[in-house]
Amino acid sequence: MREGLRSLLTNEPDIEVIAEAESGMSTLKLVQETSPDIVIMDVAMTDLNGIEATHKILTINPDIKVIALSMYTDKRFVMGMLRAGASAYLPKDCAFEELAQAIHTVAANKTYLSSSIVDIVVKDYFHHLEDPDTSAFSVLTSREREVLQLLAEGKAIREVAGLLSLSVKTIETYRQQIMAKLGVHGIAELTKYAVREGLTSLET
Repeated sequence: MREGLRSLLTNEPDIEVIAEAESGMSTLKLVQETSPDIVIMDVAMTDLNGIEATHKILTINPDIKVIALSMYTDKRFVMGMLRAGASAYLPKDCAFEELAQAIHTVAANKTYLSSSIVDIVVKDYFHHLEDPDTSAFSVLTSREREVLQLLAEGKAIREVAGLLSLSVKTIETYRQQIMAKLGVHGIAELTKYAVREGLTSLET
């Protein structure tokens, strides 16, 4: 997928591809090293999902534009990316011409939503006029969501501690806080919750 995108994008006269990454954390590292104008971001990625990565990227540099390109068009993913600050959302099966149009649109400081995504956004807007947001992105902190994703992907507490540069005791505390907030009592339930809320797909 990345190779195909790179090939198509490099043929555009006003677009330069400066880096590509295969996971959320490597994306964050490359963004810090290269300071791109635009990041084309998958939503479901290992170790740090696209929603969290987008939030962190825009915290570091709010001038970067993030375009979500995903096979997932579920409301949790779409609204999670937009609330994290993404400037565009397109399904992976969109035509390349539409992606190129989205790139030029966000470069001009505008928002781009694929036609299939607009309906999701409008329905979510009216839904939230009536019901409060109880998603993982309002219930859990950013760090808690990071820990939850890594645990749901099968990593041991010691591995999570190493990846996040925190102590084992701190990760254990986070795990207990997450379970208390969600009212769940085991890793299996946590994993189901993480998948349902779009924190991980377990398919990456």
